[in-house]
Amino acid sequence: MNFPFFALLKYIYVKRGDFLSKNENFLTIKENGTNEIIIKKSRFIASIARSNTVEEAMAFIKKISKKYHDANHNTYAYTIGLNDDQVKASDNGEPSGTAGIPELRALQLMKLKNVTVVVTRYFGGIKLGAGGLIRAYSNSVTQAAEKIGVIKRGLQQELIFSVAYNRFDEVNHYLKEKQILIADTNYATDVQIKVFLDEENQKQFEDDLTNLLAGKVKFTLGEKRYNEMPVTQNNFHEQ
Repeated sequence: MNFPFFALLKYIYVKRGDFLSKNENFLTIKENGTNEIIIKKSRFIASIARSNTVEEAMAFIKKISKKYHDANHNTYAYTIGLNDDQVKASDNGEPSGTAGIPELRALQLMKLKNVTVVVTRYFGGIKLGAGGLIRAYSNSVTQAAEKIGVIKRGLQQELIFSVAYNRFDEVNHYLKEKQILIADTNYATDVQIKVFLDEENQKQFEDDLTNLLAGKVKFTLGEKRYNEMPVTQNNFHEQ
């Protein structure tokens, strides 16, 4: 029986020309989206999107700038690659260093990769000053990413094991405690469970289950695949 977890676990294909290495994990936004905040009557609309290449980033910037062509400013920043291989920031008419760079730093502090953000400002008539602008543009990015959601993309190992029906609740409790989602279950003579784990967590998981079930469990390795895993707002800075 398939669980809704597969709606969250997506197979990732890395396109040729991307700056991301297939053997690395990284954080990015869950999906494209927008968020608006109002500060002293000025509207700050953050539009944020995944971008695997500079070309994709620039196309998104052009699209949003056209959408909000009547705005006072369409500032932007992007970071492409695991090591910020390609970055760019623009103040688009705001005082130098008060918009694009704060936006880029916000992305980098959140450790987000392959992301482009355009923050559109409709001036409300009250000047914010340099410090106020820096905080406004930075917070626009952070709040947009937090609202949309952050995911970790990485290579995971499928692990398959079976447990007796009368031990399933114990195992399920353990999985919930460790925030390990069940990818699939099959109810036969025993309950067969499939999970995906980061490779560095595999041995500890096997040791824990072996101890919990007094050695009455065997593990089978399945496929390796690139998955996207939800990251909570409370701990994504620790990833």
